[in-house]
Amino acid sequence: MTTATAASAVTAAGPQSTAVRRLLALGRAEATLLLRNRTALFTALLLPLLLVAGLHSLLTRQAESNPGLDVDSALVNGTVGMVLAFVVYYNLTGAYVARRGELVLKRLRTGEARDIEILAGTAVPSVALALMMCTVVGVVGASALKLSAPVNPLLMFAGLVLVIGTLMALAAVSSAFTRTVESAGITTMPILLLSQFGSGLLIPLEVMPDRMADICRLLPTTPAFQLIRLGWFGTDGSAAATGFAGTWATAAPHLVTGSIWLALAAWGAVRYFRWEPRR
Repeated sequence: MTTATAASAVTAAGPQSTAVRRLLALGRAEATLLLRNRTALFTALLLPLLLVAGLHSLLTRQAESNPGLDVDSALVNGTVGMVLAFVVYYNLTGAYVARRGELVLKRLRTGEARDIEILAGTAVPSVALALMMCTVVGVVGASALKLSAPVNPLLMFAGLVLVIGTLMALAAVSSAFTRTVESAGITTMPILLLSQFGSGLLIPLEVMPDRMADICRLLPTTPAFQLIRLGWFGTDGSAAATGFAGTWATAAPHLVTGSIWLALAAWGAVRYFRWEPRR
């Protein structure tokens, strides 16, 4: 009798709260807010795509002085990189700042959700939107430019995981130094410029001087973007890999460097992230 009563009480209380349910609930709420914010939607959906035309023109001019440059692969890689930089990093930085200013993050910490769930739940819409746009870019780019199938899809997946995780952590770090949503355009500018000009998105590493290219390969997002390019096209610009197995040997330095940056960015997020406005 007692067991039946307890079971009835649990059933009446509704489904048990789990980490997945909490993440989905937080993500759904954040997605609603994102759809209502026209500025954020413009930045996330249209701005990266508007830059594609300029990127194609820039790469075409670079190819004239560098005959070996593969414009098509650089264009797809650059477009994917800009989508991830703006949709995940820039948009998520503003979301963290806005929810902190509204005391949403502070109130969420009093509930069942853990800190990592709150941060990840806030990021769910931005990450989902970025992945959807990257898929569209990949499909459209492959069909329009008649690109070959990916050489190593696992490396592409590893690159996406590394760059999304790093950008999420960097967004949390940047939000700590951003007082208002309006000032996010200023505080995120250094990372955005580094990712575009130093990670081979606007200027491929193979057209840079050797010393500068070596330095740029050590920047936070460069290894992940190189993995995406290597996984699809079998080359990271500096070296061409042969077949599925050969790409892993070329990818090893990028995997190590990217993992180190992900760990450092995650440490910075834990160390500096602010859950409530400064007094």
